[in-house]
Amino acid sequence: MKGFVSVVAAVLMTACFAGEAFAAKLEAKVSVSRQVMTVSQGGRVLYRWPVSTARKGYVTPRGRWKPTRMHRMWRSRKYDMSPMPYSIFYYKGYAIHGTNYVKALGRPASHGCVRLHTSNAAKLYSLVKRVGPGNTRIVVTD
Repeated sequence: MKGFVSVVAAVLMTACFAGEAFAAKLEAKVSVSRQVMTVSQGGRVLYRWPVSTARKGYVTPRGRWKPTRMHRMWRSRKYDMSPMPYSIFYYKGYAIHGTNYVKALGRPASHGCVRLHTSNAAKLYSLVKRVGPGNTRIVVTD
């Protein structure tokens, strides 16, 4: 019986650690001053991408949030039905999303959202879907 209990304990511990690794927190940290997003999971940097945040006259809010909703394709009702592929909304109407205006990446150019190259937005979207919005943090600094 003692051997059986040891085996069960070992299996449970392995399952817990495996689940912990899968559910490791995902963080998408945006530096407005550097116009860069760093994506980390469990403290390990996975990606660093150029972004575009708010241009002059607009604001990209600073803070920490969990994603509130996600859409593979969304169109901005506020800005002429502009496409927002792989949208991850995190605060009111603000989202991280893909853009076709890639020549502006690395400098402020948006109405406040965080824009990424569409292929990078797709990668982030997939990661958030996999780990879950509840295990994801969007952090916007400086």
